[in-house]
Amino acid sequence: MILIRNAKIVNEGNISEADILIKNQRIEKISRQISLGVNKNCLEINAEGLFLIPGMIDDQVHLREPGLIHKADIFSESKAAVAGGITSFMDMPNTIPNTLTQELLETKYGIASQKSLANYSFFMGICKSNLEEALKTNTENVCGITDDGLYFTNDEGILANYPDFLEKFFSRTNNLVALHSEDDGIIKNNTENYRKKYGADIPFHCHAKIRSEAACLKATKRVLAIAKKYNNRLHLFHISTLAEANLFDNKIPVLKKRITAEACIHHLWFSDKDYEGLGAKIKWNPSIKTVKDRNGLLLSLLNDKLDIIATDHAPHTQDEKLGNYFNAHSGGPLVQHALVALLELYHRGEIGLEKIVEKTSHNVAEIYRLRERGYVREGYFADLVLININKPWQVTKSNLMYKCGWSPFEGQTFQSSITHTFVNGHLVYNNGKLNESQKGKRLLFEKERM
Repeated sequence: MILIRNAKIVNEGNISEADILIKNQRIEKISRQISLGVNKNCLEINAEGLFLIPGMIDDQVHLREPGLIHKADIFSESKAAVAGGITSFMDMPNTIPNTLTQELLETKYGIASQKSLANYSFFMGICKSNLEEALKTNTENVCGITDDGLYFTNDEGILANYPDFLEKFFSRTNNLVALHSEDDGIIKNNTENYRKKYGADIPFHCHAKIRSEAACLKATKRVLAIAKKYNNRLHLFHISTLAEANLFDNKIPVLKKRITAEACIHHLWFSDKDYEGLGAKIKWNPSIKTVKDRNGLLLSLLNDKLDIIATDHAPHTQDEKLGNYFNAHSGGPLVQHALVALLELYHRGEIGLEKIVEKTSHNVAEIYRLRERGYVREGYFADLVLININKPWQVTKSNLMYKCGWSPFEGQTFQSSITHTFVNGHLVYNNGKLNESQKGKRLLFEKERM
């Protein structure tokens, strides 16, 4: 048993002080004061002055295993995740081989059961050739179906650019479908225009103009129209523009929404003004865009047009981020610093603690219909994080846990620190130290996600 005393609990729109008793992986009791008498088998943690939140549930990571473990693996990145207050993740199918069969999908679950310190789920991939296989996906133990990181055919395109296939797919699935939405035609045309001007050495700030607002908006409108036609359960990853965010409804409670969308940490923190100093380190797809977009995405989270916050954690080696515009890979590591970055926005007065918890935990649980996670509630799994909001620290290479060994946040001082992370009641992270003796669990979902 573990007894957390005097914590400031941020949960379901309120902040209140209470004790929490953890027993058999779950929250046994929440009360203003819990008395156990003399119990030598109970670890007591004095959380006075600390905030306690449900762990962040990250619905978009690329942990690279199997096939790309030179840059990341499930063990290394789950360590970074729990150190950053992420207690559950959902991983993308663009591993090698791509996760396009139920057998390959279950192989990834088997790896995670042996290696992941956080709870886990894996998306089934979808492409031109595997529709029937994808439709077999179990809604109760798989988070959903996605094309993120995959090509529709062997070497070209994402699903958003193939409306005929989307119609066929959407007309047959009752699973949650999560998509990456950019228009390939616009991107190709922009790329060629900038190539004519600069050759291979396109400045990185042009990435925001190549993968432009127009490219995102056109594809997102196309996907939304088809999903509405079939009343699908659609989730759109990494919305990067205010124009897109304005397409979504904020008049429906998240639990009743058929179409949901997210913003990512890098789009909430950086803007096109940061390319000059960081270059390829902040090259992501979709691109980081203007200050107006950055501020608009944050406002869209506050007014509930956007529903959740994710990382799109996509590590590459330092060598893979070098070279010219075409050689430098898109993506970067984020799970260790996502939550503290959001807490920095809290210190700046841009977002409240209650809203951070809603967008990183509560709403993720509701969107995916997660069973018994995402809240601080009696009977729920004890996926919990303690935070000291007044314990500054600086990101350096020496304190990075990413296998790739770099971060776009290097040199950044954060005002808040993650002090403790509990996964299924197990204290996996304690003030810089990891306890790897227990692994996370496979996430489970409600069968019907209506």
